[in-house]
Amino acid sequence: MSTPIDLVVNQENQWRLSSPGQQGDWQGGIRANDPNKYYIVSVDTHMAPPPKLFHERIDEAYRPRLPKVEVRDGFKYLIQEGFKPTRLVDSVLEGEDKSRADAGATVFQIEMLEGDTWGPDAYRRIEDQKRDGVDAEVVFPNGPALLVFGTRDFDFALAQARVWNDWAIEACRPDLVRLNPAAMVPTSNIPAAIKEVERVAKLGFRTIFLPNKPIFGPGEVGELNYNSKEFDPFWAAVQETDMAVSFHVSTGMDPRMARGDGGAIINYAAYCMLSVAYPVIHLCSSGVFERFPKLRVASIEANAGWLPFVLDSMDEAARKHHMWVYPKLQGLPSDYFRSNCYASFGEDKAAMLLAKEYGVVDNLMWANDYPHHEGSWPHSAEAIERNFGNRFDEDARRKMLGLNAAKVFRFDIPEKYSNVIGLQAA
Repeated sequence: MSTPIDLVVNQENQWRLSSPGQQGDWQGGIRANDPNKYYIVSVDTHMAPPPKLFHERIDEAYRPRLPKVEVRDGFKYLIQEGFKPTRLVDSVLEGEDKSRADAGATVFQIEMLEGDTWGPDAYRRIEDQKRDGVDAEVVFPNGPALLVFGTRDFDFALAQARVWNDWAIEACRPDLVRLNPAAMVPTSNIPAAIKEVERVAKLGFRTIFLPNKPIFGPGEVGELNYNSKEFDPFWAAVQETDMAVSFHVSTGMDPRMARGDGGAIINYAAYCMLSVAYPVIHLCSSGVFERFPKLRVASIEANAGWLPFVLDSMDEAARKHHMWVYPKLQGLPSDYFRSNCYASFGEDKAAMLLAKEYGVVDNLMWANDYPHHEGSWPHSAEAIERNFGNRFDEDARRKMLGLNAAKVFRFDIPEKYSNVIGLQAA
């Protein structure tokens, strides 16, 4: 079998090695070789399907509409339905940056699985995560699979989603204790979406991944959205399956809304990262959780520093605009976030500063975003130490690093952690 990637920490990544160490009374460790290591789950990782997967498995009628690369005026562009053409720039990656790009591009080729045994590249993924101290992960698409929701044609989106769903569970099935793949479910056709929810539940999925808006593109007044009671049969079906619901950044509309000066920063901070707040607000403010109290909803890859502002804003509107609020809620919107919603975080100082004050320690779940460059792999221990500092007690650390995720995504905690203090999730 192959070995984990040999890493060369180039100059641009030296900052990732900085750490104050474990400040305060840490009873457990976060490094792979620590004999008293915490149970650690990354709730945001990515898996690249084989390059030809969609062309080989999707209905022939849809093949001409799949993402493709075209050369225009001497430059390469990614052409994808629903998105503006994206100019592809060949970046020269060195050292650790190249290792991250290689990891995301080559692991989990389904043809490398022989029966129920892992092939060499799949083994490398697991070893990559083990070296980072990660015991289990929630797996989201990467590459072309992340573009599945980029169309207003529900049937086309569903055809692509089913290709990902079938392949992802095949790839992960040999080790579902460690691997929790997210099934993609487009939602603009509610009856058909319910059927896909029921199908993937039977396949063994424990979480579904929905677009941040049911209908792709900029929103319109009165457009179908998750606050509508039309979705009640859908939420009922999800609740019945006991699967968690995940919303991931950069879905529902093209996040590249700004052009020109500062565009890269504007698009990332505003249209990409904050997009997961929209479905959370829709659900917390509309009585969905009163009707379906067992739903578990997670925002993924947007960090959590935005939570205090959003929680306060929802509650302020509920109090001060009470004359216009319908339906009348039994509690405040923030109450429903705390009872039913969760958010992933990586390196997020704002969330760490405010987690206890806003009472969301039970709602935060750590992630290393393997193998993306914005993530912390393979130096997650240092990132955790920088962010956590001495702000939390032992119970809070265990919850945010793994126990909250085990509760939300229904991970079975391995027996080797049974003797660790405070292991039971609340």
